[in-house]
Amino acid sequence: MDATTPGPLAPEVLERDDLKQALAEHDFAAAFSLIKKWGGLSQNRIAAACQLTPGKVSTIISGQQQITNFAVICRISDGLRIPGRMIGLADRPWESPADAPDPPAPPAARSPSEDAPWIPAAAVHLAGELTRSDLVMDRRAATRALAGAALTGAPLLDSLDGWLEPAPAPGPAQRRGRIGRQEVQELEATARAFRAWDHRFGGGLRRKAVVGQLNEVAGHLEDHQSPDIERGLFRVLAYLGGTAATIAWDSGLQKQAQSYYLLALRAAHSGRDAAFGANVLAGMARQMLYRDRPQDALELVHLAQKGVGRNAGPRLRAMLHTREAWTYAAMERPAAFKRATAEAAEALAEAGAHDEPYWIAYFDEAELAGVTGGRLLDMARQDPRGHADAAARNIHDALTRRGAEAGRSHALDLIGLAECHFLLGDVTVAVSHTHRAVDAAARTRSSRVRAQLGQLYPYTVGRSASRTVSEARAKIREVLSS
Repeated sequence: MDATTPGPLAPEVLERDDLKQALAEHDFAAAFSLIKKWGGLSQNRIAAACQLTPGKVSTIISGQQQITNFAVICRISDGLRIPGRMIGLADRPWESPADAPDPPAPPAARSPSEDAPWIPAAAVHLAGELTRSDLVMDRRAATRALAGAALTGAPLLDSLDGWLEPAPAPGPAQRRGRIGRQEVQELEATARAFRAWDHRFGGGLRRKAVVGQLNEVAGHLEDHQSPDIERGLFRVLAYLGGTAATIAWDSGLQKQAQSYYLLALRAAHSGRDAAFGANVLAGMARQMLYRDRPQDALELVHLAQKGVGRNAGPRLRAMLHTREAWTYAAMERPAAFKRATAEAAEALAEAGAHDEPYWIAYFDEAELAGVTGGRLLDMARQDPRGHADAAARNIHDALTRRGAEAGRSHALDLIGLAECHFLLGDVTVAVSHTHRAVDAAARTRSSRVRAQLGQLYPYTVGRSASRTVSEARAKIREVLSS
């Protein structure tokens, strides 16, 4: 389907000034009424096109219900073939004429699974396959990749049992390597720079650069290296794989993110870096939490804690406890959440200035406050009176401690703080934080930030009498459609 395919509404209907105004203001009661009157579409047909129930369309037209969900607005645009600009969105994919048929999709990269043994050679082979497939992915293939679903449940968890087994010695390589310790250190410095950039800004702007570096390191591992050089290269492969996973996840590429997480875990296993492997499992748990799979997430956290054992420093232990607390919040177990959060604070209190790897240095008092506030906010959506005030205090503490230079985290904190004040009924303060949040979100390239910003949009609907709320709503819509 593209711009040359006719939609259900005639062009003259879309040109009506009253319909344009209703769509621009997201007044779907008026818009659907006008579409029924002038477009000749029944409620049933509108419902089918927009993937809504006829009853839902009826309550919208009668004014009993408003549409505030950003995903539903996108479905209305696509189903009724309403150009994105008319409804406050970016141009929809179907608005571009078809210039050429889709090229054949490249073969799907094989994900690390129970079929691949937990040996160094398998990790290298999988890294080569995954990165080569990713590097030739074009825009259309990337769009298709958005639909890829990550594994959950037993198919995922059973494939990770090898993580707990000792890593075998590397097998013989085909060629003699010529890389030394200095080159490994330079590669690690590059991995560190990529991680720092992603942690601050987010988004997929440098995804191909990270994947290209991954491919190069995998190439070095195909050569015969000395044991210490090989171990160092596997650790660099793990660091880069973890960053590639985070970038893919932050860009909405769930299947790719999981593939890189699994690769990073295998590389950490081959490099005998249990601490970073636990960090990777924590990232996989976070992905499950965003997919509303808290039990899977809890199993991943427990696997991380078991696998790292005494090799976990205080910051890593604290971070794992917060992931555990997150699962309890999602399960609506506030007592368990409180216990795990207290354990995180106790572990963090033991942290020194230089006692852990660079990749966990970010987890400090500000991060603990922000993560705790975010989880309290999750619970406040069900029980505002019980949790919204505590969530606001923790998020405010995080904002005070880390400031605007935190980039993506700063934007997420501001969005969370605005939502807390909406839940508390303090609209004036909430709108003030919303304006700051939108400005911060516009400075990132993170899909996750935009998804969180979309959760603020419903709080600004239905308050049209307030000019400041209307301005905030317009700013949110502008960023979400960019």
